[in-house]
Amino acid sequence: MKRLFLAGLLALAAPAHADDALWAKLKAGGNVLLIRHAATEAGLGDPPNFFLGDCRTQRNLSDAGREEARRVGRMLKWRAVAVSEVRASQWCRTLETAELAFGHPPVPWEALNSLHKDPDREAERTRAVAALIETVRPPQNIALVTHNFNIRALTGLSPSTAEVIAVRSEGGKVVVVGRLPVP
Repeated sequence: MKRLFLAGLLALAAPAHADDALWAKLKAGGNVLLIRHAATEAGLGDPPNFFLGDCRTQRNLSDAGREEARRVGRMLKWRAVAVSEVRASQWCRTLETAELAFGHPPVPWEALNSLHKDPDREAERTRAVAALIETVRPPQNIALVTHNFNIRALTGLSPSTAEVIAVRSEGGKVVVVGRLPVP
């Protein structure tokens, strides 16, 4: 039992100490935390005829995903990374990930809605998110909980579930500051 407890502490501490320079940048502010929603129930995509306003019709977080989301929040809190605003796509899995990680409901924002279901809006939505990123200045950080396709369109990176991709605007371009896998 003692070994299991120590292994759990090491699992939480390893990503937290992986890059102290990254943590210092996050603590200083001026960043946007792009967070892929946490793990979902088995399956790929949403069921046919899903409806954004009805979580019963969507692929939602699994119990493991709910715990992932809570770990993201604990990791940021433990490292004293302040987040002044939280937005999420209108999908239930992103809204729930955000609420579990940050302890309050996020602001639903259509610009974060899945590009997988609406690829023809990629340029428009990516521009809207990039414009928001450009407004973030220290000591402010904001969190945007969205989908893999959206994060990949902005950064070229394909994050794991609940992974945080920290970005900022430099010279009008979205620049990746670093990655934080969920512990």
